[in-house]
Amino acid sequence: MADRALSLMGVSKRYGDFSAVSDLSFEVKRGAICGFLGPNGAGKTTSVRMMLGLSEPSAGRIEVLGRPAGQALDRIGFMPEERGLYRKMTPLDVIVFLAGLKGVKAAVARRRGKGMLEAQGLGPFMNKQIRSLSKGMSQKVQLISCLVHEPELVILDEPFSGLDPVNQQGLETVIRDLARQGTTVLFSTHVMQHAERLCEQVVLLAKGRKVFEGTLQAARAAAPRHLDLEGALNEADLLTLPGIVAAVDMGEAGDGAHVWQCHLKKGHTAHEALKAAFLRGLDVRRFEAREPSLHEAFIVLTGAGHE
Repeated sequence: MADRALSLMGVSKRYGDFSAVSDLSFEVKRGAICGFLGPNGAGKTTSVRMMLGLSEPSAGRIEVLGRPAGQALDRIGFMPEERGLYRKMTPLDVIVFLAGLKGVKAAVARRRGKGMLEAQGLGPFMNKQIRSLSKGMSQKVQLISCLVHEPELVILDEPFSGLDPVNQQGLETVIRDLARQGTTVLFSTHVMQHAERLCEQVVLLAKGRKVFEGTLQAARAAAPRHLDLEGALNEADLLTLPGIVAAVDMGEAGDGAHVWQCHLKKGHTAHEALKAAFLRGLDVRRFEAREPSLHEAFIVLTGAGHE
């Protein structure tokens, strides 16, 4: 469909008796930022290789930008998890060379490359050898190399791996800017915080199978909400409050008080529990209702907490 940048339909990948990916189906709309999430070994990289046409699925079908996988590579930008640049070349020469493989003329690639290197603070290093650059700088060069041909779809495999917090923030800004320009971004990661800040859509994998596809809000709804209570409280009293199904003592808060993390049953609100606590005269000195994080939803949806 014209409004879909990526479609996977019943895709599986088997290696002998081992299924790396099983019956995977999902779609990414054009211009969206989609987080392709799962623990290490979930099948993310195997799936990405099939999207790029580097590996044939054992079953199912993949369409990328309206064409079969592998037939639209000049319109895709890809940054693999395993970084690799020609260490004796300069950043600018690497960018021009790789852009040429995508059909971009050298003069155009050189002009774009200079501008992008300057924008990333690498202007003074554009003519130095790659081997003299830091890891973070090299990763920026690799990112520029996958964007210089102005792709319609960008696939980033664990792009935040090895970056310090400042460079992680910079990469998040680049991803947002790409989406604002209409570029579709799919990035795989096992670090939920990046997806939580960036994504409109998430797809969660566990053991090669999709366990969730949808919005961040829908994903978070799968995890229990929390109510943090501080005071001279005990577990038995807390478990009698409406909606509270578990209470975990998080430690002392001073003056005989403890902080309790209370898990709320789906469909119940923190307001119900708080109202009952005050009516019963329980010693509540501080309270905070918390929405579940994507990380908490991820653990629930993938069953990671039971492994």
